[in-house]
Amino acid sequence: MATNAGLRAYREVLRLVRRLPAETQPYYAKYARENFVNYRDLSADEDLASLLRRAHTHSSWVLSKYSIDAEKAAARLKALGDGQAGH
Repeated sequence: MATNAGLRAYREVLRLVRRLPAETQPYYAKYARENFVNYRDLSADEDLASLLRRAHTHSSWVLSKYSIDAEKAAARLKALGDGQAGH
């Protein structure tokens, strides 16, 4: 995974996890880490852009599940994916 974009996306996902109810945070933090570790060696820009979009989609779904405004909360994560798609 391109280190910069991947690391920024991971940090942003962890910020979003902190918005979730306290009892759910360990589960989603572990889930996020496992997914980012699985793709850490990804380098192709198109593949990275696809993964960042998927991270945004999954994050938005989880936020919505807990009645958190996903569009507003995950805007920075979406911007990361959109920015990577332009490379």
